[in-house]
Amino acid sequence: MSSVDVYFSLGSNLGDRAGNIRAALSMMDDVFGVHYSALSGMAETKPWGFVSDNDFLNCCVLYALERKSEDASLDCLDVLRKCKGIERSLGRTGSSGRERRSYADRPIDIDILFFGQERIDLPPELIVPHPLIAERDFVTVPLGGIAKEDLKHAFPEIFD
Repeated sequence: MSSVDVYFSLGSNLGDRAGNIRAALSMMDDVFGVHYSALSGMAETKPWGFVSDNDFLNCCVLYALERKSEDASLDCLDVLRKCKGIERSLGRTGSSGRERRSYADRPIDIDILFFGQERIDLPPELIVPHPLIAERDFVTVPLGGIAKEDLKHAFPEIFD
């Protein structure tokens, strides 16, 4: 089987924010069966899309994951389900569909930014590349530090 580069954004603004991110990364390593291949630094940022007194810690991470099928959508949905399970394990509550999304304080948020160079459009559950990347400096800055050149060339609208 081949592998695919999957980029994620992680954020936390409740409790031990750094600890929440470390716990999520450890759980991701476990459920994916592989250690991440790149991790950005952590950045403290103001909440985006809602008002809160709790600042976020954010980072981006890259995993080289084994392809389980030839259908990128099926593989990516499997990754999404695993991430949502991790979020729930770490205390995240609320809906996960984009159409129902309301932004609020949370112990952990894991977003799939890229699944290789695939474009996956399965609204509301899954849209990849993540549709709001370019609007979020807290994603583009750490992502730019770990993104491989082939990804930057494939998506110049995000990296330019």
